[in-house]
Amino acid sequence: MSDTQDLTLDEIRALLAPALARHAAFDGWRPQAVMMAAQEKRVDADVAQLAFDDGAIEMIDAWFASIDARMLDAVPAEQLATLSIRKKILALVEARLALLAPDREALRRALAILALPTNAARAAKLAWRAADIMWRAAGDTAADFNHYTKRTTLTAVYASTLLVFVDDESESHADSRAFLARRVENVIQFEKAKAKWKGVGGGERLSLARFIGRLRYPAI
Repeated sequence: MSDTQDLTLDEIRALLAPALARHAAFDGWRPQAVMMAAQEKRVDADVAQLAFDDGAIEMIDAWFASIDARMLDAVPAEQLATLSIRKKILALVEARLALLAPDREALRRALAILALPTNAARAAKLAWRAADIMWRAAGDTAADFNHYTKRTTLTAVYASTLLVFVDDESESHADSRAFLARRVENVIQFEKAKAKWKGVGGGERLSLARFIGRLRYPAI
């Protein structure tokens, strides 16, 4: 364990996060998963438990943060630069789904924990963080009200897609990707219609949270 003894708690959380998900699929988001991940990564078990002393929520937070980072590696800036806004958002969300795919049972358990009323604020924070990272990766620099509406809308699209994804048994999760594409297209078409009604040029924009009320969530 000498290789990890000088790591900070933040560094330990980042190191263990991907392994946590694999073990949480069997042991739940509990101390047992931390212990197994620590053993796998040769981290002192007591130090690992200290790194996740807030329990399941902190474990899930670390895992989602690792998905954020790996998503940016999977879809680098030079690739995104060649895409339209719609395709940028699709590419980023699809990259997240691909990263989550090996650990869908862990995701299912995580979503159940985040759905608890006591965890509502933390769940909203994690969803907002994911949406913010995706929009920034897509090149968004809005600093006005659109900064918030864009993230609110993407949070709704992503959350509804995850609810489909956890039960998706189609090949390569084609149903989830099709669902995502429809939700994004719905937003784009609404924006174009709204822009035309206002006499503003069309274009691809995925920006307004007013459309959130029209999103159709799958049954839980």
